[in-house]
Amino acid sequence: MSASKRVAVVTGANKGIGYAIVRGLCKQFDGDVILTGRSESRGQEAIKQLNGEGLKPLFHQLDLDDVASIDRLKTFLQTTYSGLDILVNNAGIAFKMAATEPFAVQAEITVATNFWGTLNVCKKLFPLLRPHARVVNVSSGASNMAAKKCSSALNAKFLTPDLDVAKVEQMMTEFVNSAKDGTFQKKGWCESAYGCSKIGVTLLSFAQQKEFDNDSRPDIIVNACCPGYVDTDMSSHKGTRTIDEGADTPIYLSLLPENASSPKGKFLRDRKVLSWP
Repeated sequence: MSASKRVAVVTGANKGIGYAIVRGLCKQFDGDVILTGRSESRGQEAIKQLNGEGLKPLFHQLDLDDVASIDRLKTFLQTTYSGLDILVNNAGIAFKMAATEPFAVQAEITVATNFWGTLNVCKKLFPLLRPHARVVNVSSGASNMAAKKCSSALNAKFLTPDLDVAKVEQMMTEFVNSAKDGTFQKKGWCESAYGCSKIGVTLLSFAQQKEFDNDSRPDIIVNACCPGYVDTDMSSHKGTRTIDEGADTPIYLSLLPENASSPKGKFLRDRKVLSWP
């Protein structure tokens, strides 16, 4: 493979929305599409299914909770492509409504994967992004709902003009620590581990775009999006949208044309920019 060949990476893609994003990119993106997932066997099975549709994605193992696996993906991309053109951070977890784990445990585990895992992928792979690269952080409408249930003092922090990645990291650390010591509500957080983890993902997207606005590489765009309520394992198949409907906005954002002025550092649903929260 040519080192200059274009390449897209989708995390958490062996099923659900991520799988549909890979399928859509295979049909529309002029380059290789890397389907990643924690399980080699499930990933290869997904590849086989897509091959059956005449599509040719590649598989690479990736576990957001395993920094060594992120490093291996980075090395593969450096060696094979010398860069990266599209990164869709789709992988995430959610406890079921009936989960019996204490809130402190749910908060720590959910934020570890959804926020810190996503951030670690970004920190490792962002140096590989080429000019005109696109980053899509799949967040959730749960981030809006959770933010609206948080205190006005916290919302002021969410919307501060000088928001940067370090401030978002600090907020997520404070949320988990307050969940552990039982002070989270007193400190203004709501009781939704998933929603608060996605607050982190949405705010991270805003802060990352600010950094890229000052980057020497031109036209790198980051957006966050809500795919809607999709019929997946995560929603216990209660969602009303198909996985392809859920994948539509992430694919749209992945394929924004060169030098697009908008959307940029925004939160979208159904291809429309929404105010947040």
